Amino acid sequence: MAQVSLRQVTKVFPGGVVAVKDFNLGVESKEFVVIVGPSGCGKSTTLRMIAGLEEVTSGEIYIGDKLVNDVPPKDRNIAMVFQNYALYPHMNVYENLAFGLRLRGYTKAEINERVKEAARILGITHLLERRPKELSGGEKQRVAVGRAIVRKPLVFLFDEPLSNLDAKMRVQMRTELNKLHNRLQTTMIYVTHDQVEAMTLGSRIVVMKEGVIQQVGDPLTLYNRPVNKFVAGFIGTPPMNFVPGRIIKLNGKYFFDEGKFKVKILESMFEVLEKYEGKEVILGIRAEDIYDKFFTTHSSPENTIDVLVEIVEPMGSEIYLYLNTGKNSLIARVRGMVRPPQVSQRIEVVLDMNKVHFFDKDTEKAIV
Repeated sequence: MAQVSLRQVTKVFPGGVVAVKDFNLGVESKEFVVIVGPSGCGKSTTLRMIAGLEEVTSGEIYIGDKLVNDVPPKDRNIAMVFQNYALYPHMNVYENLAFGLRLRGYTKAEINERVKEAARILGITHLLERRPKELSGGEKQRVAVGRAIVRKPLVFLFDEPLSNLDAKMRVQMRTELNKLHNRLQTTMIYVTHDQVEAMTLGSRIVVMKEGVIQQVGDPLTLYNRPVNKFVAGFIGTPPMNFVPGRIIKLNGKYFFDEGKFKVKILESMFEVLEKYEGKEVILGIRAEDIYDKFFTTHSSPENTIDVLVEIVEPMGSEIYLYLNTGKNSLIARVRGMVRPPQVSQRIEVVLDMNKVHFFDKDTEKAIV
């Protein structure tokens, strides 16, 4: 297996469009790294530069200890799985899996061994005689992955491979890819715009925005300690609630004043936030950290607010409540109940002040 290293990599397209800027990342051998971000953030361009399908404007890319900037894609010993399956329609599954090996001059016996091993790993042995038109979307994706496996590359690259599948099949294929990584113990770099895929697949996640890395970390670090408002809002479902307001001081204690409500800030945050006294900040809180007062014992007047229920979305074991403070909107994720709140009902909810985040209004960087 091999490490992958990108050092100050930049890609500028004709016309001066900067797709990727000063990208620095080291991927360890056998690591599963996911690059995630909204459409147009430069994640697929980054992957294509690693594969050699896009030329690097500046910077260096290493696979193992070899600088590969000028190495053709076929000589980089990588395998790439694309969003579209790109299977040959006139060939059956066996022939699709074997085609690349034949081009590379492998013997018939070795081709047969590799194809059957890949088919066994992916559970598609019974599909080897079928043609692509006879396969479901999930089966086609398995064949596309199998075509990469037979190569036994140093690095696997995945470019949004599950985006054409339905929701149920995406969940199944995420599980299969995790099993595949554990079995093959191969370096994998995976690109997606779906943060759920990123959280469930990656041992480390790279969050990108407008060609620039925002944060690199394991899933729980990104979820619990985002470095800025963008990462906080992008990672997590539903997205983090953001509420603009002001830090004020009353009777020696600091409060967050939204305009319609005030909540007391934890004393452990006083030292960091005192320099923001009288200034505007953004409070961030996740949906699961807002509780219906009726179902918690952790409420007090200092962290309880009155809201209007605008939408109720029953999800089975939990309920999404869309709330309005009179000035801002919030989403709360509460446990399922026999009689959930009704639309247009006023209720009291409790903010878990141990879980709140504060962001600088101007820079959007995390304060605490």
